[in-house]
Amino acid sequence: MVSPGKPSPRSAVKPLSDEQVARLARKHKLVNPMHNHPTGPRRDNVDEINAQNPKATQRLLDACAWVVRSRCKPKAWGLENVPEEGVFITACTHVTLFDVFIPMAAMFYQGRRPRYMAKAEMASWPIIGKWFQLVGMQPVPRRKGEALAIENESIRILTSGRPLTIWPEGTLTRDPQKWPMSLKPGMAYIALEACRKLGREIPIFPAATWGAASINHWWPWPRKNVVMGYGSAIEYSDLLADMDSWGSAPPKEAVTELTRRVRVRLEEIEAEIRGEEPPAEGYWDYRTMKRVPRN
Repeated sequence: MVSPGKPSPRSAVKPLSDEQVARLARKHKLVNPMHNHPTGPRRDNVDEINAQNPKATQRLLDACAWVVRSRCKPKAWGLENVPEEGVFITACTHVTLFDVFIPMAAMFYQGRRPRYMAKAEMASWPIIGKWFQLVGMQPVPRRKGEALAIENESIRILTSGRPLTIWPEGTLTRDPQKWPMSLKPGMAYIALEACRKLGREIPIFPAATWGAASINHWWPWPRKNVVMGYGSAIEYSDLLADMDSWGSAPPKEAVTELTRRVRVRLEEIEAEIRGEEPPAEGYWDYRTMKRVPRN
């Protein structure tokens, strides 16, 4: 089954201007995330690299970076937040398919090899589907009643020491103005339950990518600006204060609140990149296909 609603067309948004990128550059150190160690020298996680088809991964990574560079002018800030070792979660926006390739490649060029959740249909795509599986895709069957199995596998990945990248909206945003829409609660459940099993807080980093929504993929020239903001870790230690007494699952209230905090941070970063305020009426709710108040 297809997801309800359709992503809005390229005409719904303006390209990210050179003037706005210049304003961002005055506040942040913008780097090209499609090159090795974009933030400067750092230590690669060799164990992760060697455990994940290093030759195939490098070929796919270089091919992906070439395609991205040929179709847009990618920039990023905050990638120094990516830990050199240890488990963490990256929660990404999902405006276009670039929101998959840019954070994935950026993590790889920073010397990490996170597993990442992606819709199961991608695994059957010709050629590229096999590549995705080689480099750590965790297929997510949608509308198949397999949510618990997916969550358990994601928790296993985190508790085994591997980082995880998630697009918590679950599909391309249906917001007509392409702001982050309501998030699925699975990401927060996975994070909280993995924290309980590990006995500590797992860093969650928000990553918002903006600028690719106006790219014409048949004729992408002149290349447009695409910027990713990789934020600092979201604070949620207060939600873990009584995790030893949760029972069989994290409390629904904690899952809801962590989901809200992640959505708010993604919206804030995208607003900064765009240089715009998000709609005052609220955020787009995927279930009702309309805006709902932020409170």
